[in-house]
Amino acid sequence: MAPPATSYPLIPGKHLLLVFILTPVLSQHLPAEHLSTLVEENYTLWCGFSAHDLTFSEDESENVTLFVSGEPEEEITLMFSHDGDNILQEIPNITVGTDGGYVGENITVSLVGIRVGHTVLLVDATPGNMTDVSQAFVRVSVNHNDDLDYFSDVVGWVYFTAWSVSFYPQIYINWRRKSVIGLHFDFLSLNIVGFFMYSLFNVCLYWAPVIQRQYFLRHPFGVNPVQLNDVIFSLHAFFACSIQVLQCCIYERGDQRISKTAKGILSGIAMASILMVILGSTQVVLWLDFLYFVSYVKLFITLIKYIPQAYYNYRRKSTSGWSIGNILLDFTGGMLSVAQMFIIAYNYNDWGSIFGDPTKFGLGLFSVIFDVFFMIQHYVLYRGTEGYERNLNSPQPTHSSSLTESVSSVDYGAVGSIH
Repeated sequence: MAPPATSYPLIPGKHLLLVFILTPVLSQHLPAEHLSTLVEENYTLWCGFSAHDLTFSEDESENVTLFVSGEPEEEITLMFSHDGDNILQEIPNITVGTDGGYVGENITVSLVGIRVGHTVLLVDATPGNMTDVSQAFVRVSVNHNDDLDYFSDVVGWVYFTAWSVSFYPQIYINWRRKSVIGLHFDFLSLNIVGFFMYSLFNVCLYWAPVIQRQYFLRHPFGVNPVQLNDVIFSLHAFFACSIQVLQCCIYERGDQRISKTAKGILSGIAMASILMVILGSTQVVLWLDFLYFVSYVKLFITLIKYIPQAYYNYRRKSTSGWSIGNILLDFTGGMLSVAQMFIIAYNYNDWGSIFGDPTKFGLGLFSVIFDVFFMIQHYVLYRGTEGYERNLNSPQPTHSSSLTESVSSVDYGAVGSIH
C-alpha cells in the first residue's frame, strides 16, 4: 500500500510557449534573507521568481514575477533556458545593471502553454560569478484539463480512505472471534516493520529540517515528495498494525509463531538499520541516504509480505480468520491508485512515469495481483471450507523454520462463520 500520490511528483515533462513581457512596476528591495548571501558569496545581484510552481491548462497563460535586486558593478545579462525539446519559446535575454535598468524592479513573465507536459524554467547570468540565481527557477506544469486534476484528487482521496479503512475488518474479525488463528504471524510481523519504516521515512522528510536541507541540496529544483497525507497514512497504518499485534498477544492463537525465515529477515533488517544509523551518526553517509535505505526496506517487505499468508491459506485449504474485507478494500485502493497514475500520465503527457520507471507501477500492480489471488482462494478454491475444527489426532507442530510453514496445515483452523 501507499498513500495517494500528489499530482506534481508524477507530472511529466511540459511543453510551453513563454511570452516575455517586461513590465517594470513597484520598486523591489532586496529580501533580507538574501542579504547575507550576497555578502558571503560576493554577489552583487540577486534574482528570484515569486513562485516556484505553476500549473495551468494548454492555451492558457500564467504570470510570474522575477525580482531583481542588488548593486551590480557592471551590466549583467540574464538568459532564460528550459529543459526538453520544443517546450518553451525562446525568451530574449535582458540586461540589468547601471545602464540596462531593472535593478530594484519587478519583471513580469507571462507563460503560455502550447503543449501539455512539464519543464523547469531557469535563469543564468553573465558574468556568472556576480549573480545569485539559486532561486531563479520555476517548475511549470501544463495539463489537458484542470477538471482531470480535480478528478485525480478525488480518486486519490478515495483510495486513501479505502486503504486506511482496510486494516479494520481484520481487527474486527479478531475481536469478534477472540482469536487470531488464520492470520499468519509472518505477514503481520513484516507488515508492521514495513509501516514503521514507511512512517520513519515520511516523518523525517516532512518535519526534519536537516533532512530537508540535504534533500534540496541534492535536488535543488525538486519538491518534497512527502506530503501531510503521506505522514497521516503511514502513522495510521502502523497504529492499526500495532492493534493487530496486541490482539495476537491477548487472543487465542494456537501454536502459531513467527517462522525462522521471517525472524532471519527481520534480524537482517535490524542489523542493517543499526549499521546505517552508525554510519549516519559518524557522517560517513548522509541521513538522507539512511532514509533512502529505509524506503528500500519498505519496498522489499511489500514484495514478500503476502507470500506467507497466501501459502498458509493454501496449506489449510481455507481463508477462515483472514479478512476478505481487508482484501476487497486493498484491491479497491490498488486499482484506483493505478487508475490515478494513468489519469495523471494522460493529463500531463507523462507516460514515462509509468513505463519509463516501472517501480511504483509494478509494486501497485503486484499488490493487486495478490489481492486477486486471495479473492480466488476465498470465493472459488476454498469457498466451502471457511470454518473447521482443530484435528485433535493430528501431530503437534514442532518448530517452524520456513516462511511458508510456520503453522501446521491441519492442526488449527478458525471456528465460526465470521470472515
